Amino acid sequence: MKMMLRKALMFQVRFPLTFTASSSAPQFQSLDHLLHRHLYQFSSSSSTSISTSEESNSFTVSYLLNSCGLSQKNAFSASKHVHFETPEKPNSVLVLFNNQGFSKTQISKIVKTEPELLLYDPNKTLLPKLRFFYSRGASLSDVAKIVVSCPTVLKRSLENQIIPSFNFLKDFLESDEKTIAVVKGFSRIILFDLRTYMASNIKALQEFGVPKSNIAGCLLNLTSMFMVRPNLFRKNLEEVKKMGLNPSLMNFVVAVKAIRGWERKIDLYKRWGWSEEDIRLAFVKSPWIMIYSEDKIMEKMDFFVNEMRRDASLIAHRPILLGFSLEKRIIPRHSVAQVLLSKGLINENFSLGILFESSEMKFLRKFVYPYKDEAPQLFNLYQEKLNLSKKQDCLQEGSGNC
Repeated sequence: MKMMLRKALMFQVRFPLTFTASSSAPQFQSLDHLLHRHLYQFSSSSSTSISTSEESNSFTVSYLLNSCGLSQKNAFSASKHVHFETPEKPNSVLVLFNNQGFSKTQISKIVKTEPELLLYDPNKTLLPKLRFFYSRGASLSDVAKIVVSCPTVLKRSLENQIIPSFNFLKDFLESDEKTIAVVKGFSRIILFDLRTYMASNIKALQEFGVPKSNIAGCLLNLTSMFMVRPNLFRKNLEEVKKMGLNPSLMNFVVAVKAIRGWERKIDLYKRWGWSEEDIRLAFVKSPWIMIYSEDKIMEKMDFFVNEMRRDASLIAHRPILLGFSLEKRIIPRHSVAQVLLSKGLINENFSLGILFESSEMKFLRKFVYPYKDEAPQLFNLYQEKLNLSKKQDCLQEGSGNC
């Protein structure tokens, strides 16, 4: 057992893996150097003993634990789908990801989701797919995000699946940059036969009078709404049209997305005391209220009602408030308002619309700059809350640069 682990760590070879925009020629790096810098770091924090009952598969499990950073539970689970007795093949795959700018956290997520990728040929199978996205203008971080979000993309055919799906999207969006943005936001779209679902649903929207610009906006921000059976998609269009929404406005297509499975959301809002009329009016003003996750809705309603002591019906009349980020906007601005309230500088019934809906500059001019003498700490407090939010986003993404 010890000899096998030592072999995994001492094995040394060179692979032509790195591709950059400035040079099409691969760059060579010593695997010994990369293993010491990349794999050993996992070992220092993730080393776990293996029970004798798993001895037959001990090398694979040990490698997943110590070289890929998986937990013991995830390592055992992954070992059911992949098996190797020497480190050469998986090492070459890890070096590829490392050379392409993937962080240790991102590599762990990929291996956890699709452990079979450790047995793929890095040069013949994996790298060409990464290079394709680079060739269309995607950055290293863009490609890492795409792969981490949906590692299965790397298991699909480049010629028969990835390129045709990408080109279908580009033909409509007329831009590589916008197409990359769509794939980043919903990586699984590459896995679908887009001509079966998306083409029919785009045509239906056009027949109902939805402008191309609004369809493109939904492709960028609500991509999954197109992956619905065409007959059901048309039924949803008819229902939204009956509500009186204007097909030329963006809210129309948002409503098409929103009415799918909205019964649970209706029940959720009723638990906060909204009447059916409150819900209807709020939906017409902002169909997004039926798209937000239940957890996000509950967090924000709880903050407005229990933390800020505002009536739930007030939020029903200003549903746009539910669209703001709790961490990036609501909490930082509320913190400023709390200081002003404690000093008697604003009325306790201040407008939530002015506080949260104002642009950044308008907010600063209304709630921060006028009180530099009475509350000099306001600006630093506000920036501190915003910086905390940015750090939390960075940690969740696992970019390794936090």
